[in-house]
Amino acid sequence: MAPISVLLADDNDELLAEIRQLLGDEFEIIGTVTNGQDAVEAVLRFDPDVVVLDMAMPILDGIQAASRIRESNARTKTLFLTIQENVEYVSAAFAAGASGYVTKRSLLSDLARAIREVAEGHTFSPHRFADRPPFVPTPATLWVSSLKQPSPLTAP
Repeated sequence: MAPISVLLADDNDELLAEIRQLLGDEFEIIGTVTNGQDAVEAVLRFDPDVVVLDMAMPILDGIQAASRIRESNARTKTLFLTIQENVEYVSAAFAAGASGYVTKRSLLSDLARAIREVAEGHTFSPHRFADRPPFVPTPATLWVSSLKQPSPLTAP
């Protein structure tokens, strides 16, 4: 069985190197990018099984990138890895098309398992949000529902 192919997207080069080292034995890391636009382009070009996106990145933030990946009908599953622990960000991520959400605080304990879960077609979210539905109607999800609305991460 071929290893799960993963694209990593985060604007922190040091973190990308650490994640690549952490995951490299189990997964095929096909590349790293440092902004949301490059993440979308790499997904369309390389067709990874999973893309791991940070929430706050330049050019396109993670929510915008996930929305574009979803709109492209790519088979790639989107997994967020972010410092954001607010339920509105979790809801916005799932509304944008994410299959999973991992906080950077739980990276060591959850990331590899989350990648396996979303690659198999399951949903993964932090334990503290497990009792909440992923599509909670919140102000954060309202702007995601319309692509003409700006992301709250880039809105004035």
